Amino acid sequence: MEIKKTSLYQLHQDCNAKFVEFAGYQMPIQYKEGIIEEHKFTRNHSGIFDVSHMGQLFIYGSEDLISDLEKIFPLDLKNLKLNHSKYSFLMDKDAGIYDDLIITKINQGFLIILNAACKDNDFKILSKLLNEKYRMVLDENRSLIAIQGPKSSQILNDLIEGIEKLSFMSGNWFSFEHQKIYITRSGYTGEDGFEISISNKFADKLTRQLIDKGSKLIGLGARDTLRLEAGLCLYGHDLDKDKTPVEANLKWAISKERISKGDFIGSDMIIKQLNNGVNKIRVGIKPEGRIIAREKTKIFNQSDVLIGEITSGTFGPSVNGPVAMGYVENKFSKKNTKVFLEVRGKKHPASICSLPFYKKSYVKGVN
Repeated sequence: MEIKKTSLYQLHQDCNAKFVEFAGYQMPIQYKEGIIEEHKFTRNHSGIFDVSHMGQLFIYGSEDLISDLEKIFPLDLKNLKLNHSKYSFLMDKDAGIYDDLIITKINQGFLIILNAACKDNDFKILSKLLNEKYRMVLDENRSLIAIQGPKSSQILNDLIEGIEKLSFMSGNWFSFEHQKIYITRSGYTGEDGFEISISNKFADKLTRQLIDKGSKLIGLGARDTLRLEAGLCLYGHDLDKDKTPVEANLKWAISKERISKGDFIGSDMIIKQLNNGVNKIRVGIKPEGRIIAREKTKIFNQSDVLIGEITSGTFGPSVNGPVAMGYVENKFSKKNTKVFLEVRGKKHPASICSLPFYKKSYVKGVN
């Protein structure tokens, strides 16, 4: 199968990117300064992420669209304000997660941002569930550019006036080169930032202008360390069809009003787990010393009994030490519980800790 390239591929090449295949796309994993420097630059200044491989699904329809989508997603969409966003899940009947996503209410419909490896299957599932009643467009003609970090608002506002008025998890239409672009104040690094949906034809020009203003391109490597420090999940690692939102410790993302009605796909299992608890749950894990516990590392209790597994692990540049997330038996999930991680045949001490590892710096209100 042919590997796809985003509209910024030439720009990545010009900036000496090191590429890796990811979700069927040729994507930059890092640039010449390396992952740690890219990570720190984003935390302290402003980084640009090409996330154009992700799916941008536009769904347009009548008033029935909201009630039909509420049968699928565990969200109170009736009360979601225009141009506001929510984090949610596409689940199976047992609440196994097909995908985690961001859904934004726009004029006459919704914009749903899907994970790259899931987007085609998501489209098929949603088309079937909605009985093809509505116009659905998985738009491959638009790029998605994220700019993240404390200087991002100032840099982007110099090019597109008015974006600094957006609050966290809200968006609107703006203009660039007389083209309509949609910008949300969101991202996946734990920093203040924006995601820009823009025509493929103008993505390169916008990105080069952001670079001229002082921002830098950042690869997938630093995106991973940034999101893990912020305690954010990566689909296919921390989330999949064998895990539910309750087990993933993401019950905050499920609407209480929808739980009371119990009429969405997977609601029976969600309600059961909320009432009875779960056997396993996602936790933060802090290894002692400098050992890095990667995905699939086994977790043992103090009696040398296997109790879980790491799903994400790396070195956290902002906390200057190793960080990890994983699933453990619920009875071992209490903060400060001592555990052991089996790395290269040896068991190393660690402890269960609160998430995130790095304090999030989102802008809650309007500037």
